[in-house]
Amino acid sequence: MSDFGLPSGDSIDEDRLVAPAFGDGDMPEVVLRPQRLSEFVGQESLRENLSVFIEAARSRGEALDHTIFFGPPGLGKTTLAQIVAREMSVGFRATSGPVLAKAGDLAAILTNLQPLDVLFIDEIHRLNPAVEEILYPAMEDFQLDLIIGEGPAARSIRIDLPPFTLVAATTRTGLITTPLRERFGIPLRLNFYTVEELQSVVERGAKVLDVTLQPEGAIEIARRSRGTPRVAGRLLRRVRDFAAVAGHVVIDAKVADESLRRLDVDQEGFDAMDRRFLRCIAEMYGGGPVGAETLAVALAEERDAIEEVIEPFLIQCGMVQRTPRGRMLTANGWRYLDLPAPSSTTQLDLLRDSEKARDDAGDEND
Repeated sequence: MSDFGLPSGDSIDEDRLVAPAFGDGDMPEVVLRPQRLSEFVGQESLRENLSVFIEAARSRGEALDHTIFFGPPGLGKTTLAQIVAREMSVGFRATSGPVLAKAGDLAAILTNLQPLDVLFIDEIHRLNPAVEEILYPAMEDFQLDLIIGEGPAARSIRIDLPPFTLVAATTRTGLITTPLRERFGIPLRLNFYTVEELQSVVERGAKVLDVTLQPEGAIEIARRSRGTPRVAGRLLRRVRDFAAVAGHVVIDAKVADESLRRLDVDQEGFDAMDRRFLRCIAEMYGGGPVGAETLAVALAEERDAIEEVIEPFLIQCGMVQRTPRGRMLTANGWRYLDLPAPSSTTQLDLLRDSEKARDDAGDEND
């Protein structure tokens, strides 16, 4: 096994504390979730707009317009969906795109909704096309069109549905079909959090967990949370464990730093997988450009894991950039690795060309 490979049975999401996806040990996160919009930290513009839309719908006694939240995982899309139901004082039903395999699965849920209820569909970009077709009239006209029977005996029936709000979440907006996307009246994007916002998230979590946390300790955890509240909550719980076993009653910056170092999470919030990804590009491919498929093979991971789990935060931090020819390390990436930047004319020209292309037309996937 090379320095950059992982055993084929390992999964990034299973092993990484900084992975934004849910893990088996994430049930305590439910306790840390805010229950009301006023308790939700960050996403200020989104919260203000959503508050207006909810208040307007409540004043009219109508269902909130269909809403879709999109953005990287772990930023609070599911939490906001639950908050919408609480603020509207209505019922909440939750499912996910992959679970709805047949039209009947969706029909069973829709016909059991009460007036003004919120139906939450996570990962809606993975919805079966046949199910998606059934969803169109349900969203627009609150009607369900079903085919009963097969062959010559088949007949179409139409079922009236109570007014409801569909709240959807996705991390891959580009995979949602245009007809479905246009049926959402309220599209809302969630962005990565600032350190100050994450500090508030960590301090609130410490109160919920009854942990004595100094502001300096909260900042230390926030700085390494990759701009993601879910990661912040996970790191807080692990720091609490280290502090309890070591006999520390108060978690300060030193205790937090020592705990996070033991978790292999550095000052930038990067873990061992991030560093292996960066070193793979630098040492095996001269800083790039290198395609995602090649990196996936070198790291023994799926391409989706590379693009959805590892890359987003590294790109956000300016360590890596996507170019038409593949992934390349930026000057920040070389500095982070403490390696000399490439001096060859070809490499520098590629880097300059890719930066110019990004400035002119934005980044492109290889």
